[in-house]
Amino acid sequence: MKNCIKVVFFLLFFVVSSFDTTSIFAADNAEAEKERALAAIEQRYSGKEFSATYEQTSILKALDVTEVASGRVFFSHPGKMRWEYSAPEVHQIISDGVNLWIYKPDEKQVSKGSAANFFKEGAGGAFLSDISTMRKNYKITLNGADDSMVEMTMIPIKKNPDISSITVTVAKPDYNIKKIVTFNSYGDATELLFSNINFIDLDESMFEFSIPNGVDIIYMD
Repeated sequence: MKNCIKVVFFLLFFVVSSFDTTSIFAADNAEAEKERALAAIEQRYSGKEFSATYEQTSILKALDVTEVASGRVFFSHPGKMRWEYSAPEVHQIISDGVNLWIYKPDEKQVSKGSAANFFKEGAGGAFLSDISTMRKNYKITLNGADDSMVEMTMIPIKKNPDISSITVTVAKPDYNIKKIVTFNSYGDATELLFSNINFIDLDESMFEFSIPNGVDIIYMD
C-alpha cells in the first residue's frame, strides 16, 4: 500500500512539475518575443519621420454608432503630427508637439488647444510620434505572434477613462505598425489601419498652422 502511495505521489509530482516547467517556458518565450518586437519597433521608429495612408473606424457603443473616416497622416519626432482627413469630410488635425489645431475649412472654423490634453495617454496613435513612450507610459503584454505579425496590448500606467487599453499589430519582417485599436472604459473603440507607410524626411512647416483670415477661432482650453 505504501509503495502504491509513493508511486501516485511521484506521478502527481511529475505532472505538476512538468506543467510548471511548460508554463514557465511559455512565459519566457512570450517575454523574449515581446522584447524582440519592442526593440525592433524602437529601431524602426525612433527619431524617424514618416507618412502613411489610414482608415479609421470608430465604434460608439452607447449610441450604437459606427463612424468611418480616411486620409493621410504625417509624424515627426517628438509629438508632431498632421492628420489630413479626406472623407467623410475634409479637415485637418495638426500638432507641433505643444499646440493643437483642428481646422475645418468648409465651416471656416479652427479649434486651438493643448496637444498634450488632446492626445493624452496615446490617443489617436500619438505614441507613434515618440516611440520611446511605449515603454515609459504603458504596461505591455504579448497577445500572439507568428512569422507574419506580432500583436501586443498596452495598458496605460497612468489611469485614464478615455484610454483603457491599446492593441497594436505589427507586421514582420519590417516591424511596421499596421493597426492600432484604442479602447476606453465606456466600451468604445477606435481602429486605425495604416498602409503605404513611408519613412521620409518631412518639411517642418507641415506641423505649423497659420490661421486664415475670416476663420472663427474656438479655444479648447
